[in-house]
Amino acid sequence: MSLPVLLDTQVFLWMHAAPERLSGPAKSRLTDPAQEVLISAVSSWEIAIKHATGRLDLPEPPAEYVPSRIASAGLAAVAIEHAHALHAGGLPMHHRDPFDRLLIAQAREMDVPLMTSDSLFEEYDVDIVWAHRE
Repeated sequence: MSLPVLLDTQVFLWMHAAPERLSGPAKSRLTDPAQEVLISAVSSWEIAIKHATGRLDLPEPPAEYVPSRIASAGLAAVAIEHAHALHAGGLPMHHRDPFDRLLIAQAREMDVPLMTSDSLFEEYDVDIVWAHRE
């Protein structure tokens, strides 16, 4: 069995709203019953903020959308810990998005790869699983 993989928020959204944007290998990994797929509370926070500011359309409110999609995909929830927040604050400023910085910190603290399509993540010492590359 491979290591658990932590999802970037965009990948979580693509899983449900635009699966065609995911590469074949990414889809295979995400649908493999032996693969533990992690979703952070960071993503819930990011989705809620973007929806509230009108930058993300959803078919239902985030408080319904996110938990239902987590359950239907069988994802494992990851809480935000103080160590994650402190680690994020100490990262170099290659990426200014606080949500992405916190996801990077969580992946590093938990020693798991992060599935993303964001090339800025390459600037950090984090294992990446590409969501959009074959």
